[in-house]
Amino acid sequence: MTDRLAQLTYESLAPEVRPLADDILKVSSAALGGPYNALLRSPDMARRCFDLLDYLRFKTTVDKRLNEFAILIQARLANAQYEWWAHEPIARRAGLSDAVMQDLQQCRRPAAMQDDERLVFDFCTQLALNHRVPDALWQAAVTQMGEQMVIDLTVLSGTYVMVSMLLNATQVGIPGDGGEPLQVLDPLVIRQRLLA
Repeated sequence: MTDRLAQLTYESLAPEVRPLADDILKVSSAALGGPYNALLRSPDMARRCFDLLDYLRFKTTVDKRLNEFAILIQARLANAQYEWWAHEPIARRAGLSDAVMQDLQQCRRPAAMQDDERLVFDFCTQLALNHRVPDALWQAAVTQMGEQMVIDLTVLSGTYVMVSMLLNATQVGIPGDGGEPLQVLDPLVIRQRLLA
């Protein structure tokens, strides 16, 4: 798989876009790569997406470990290689266990999840695969996390569906020879495995 978009350089950006690039470079481990290479082709949208991603990554009410877990769930559901590659080390640093990540990577319901991880897994998979959350699951999430955190988690999940689509549509590859961390699976297979 080869990237469908040539990599933008800072120098190639219009002067009025460079302040946004400066903001991206302060927080992005991918520099202007990853989703930003595509987003910067629509600078006004890129600014709005950056501000949303900045909140969802660094200012959200969701615990960092659970936040990164939710991002990895969306990466797995979408077969989003780059997203998984970029967020797995961040999730590990945030305290998500290798056992949980390995099961998810293999498209299995993680066996060793903590209670809060189980809630996030169920919430995010139901929301992404069924576009709804059953009443009992919603109530459990609100009771344990509070309304603001549930809303933050919901928007995070939807936003990373968008990021996955952007990365997959533009075929963003993994830098170097990092291989592909996710077996690309048919959406029906993913659904059967993770909703079982």
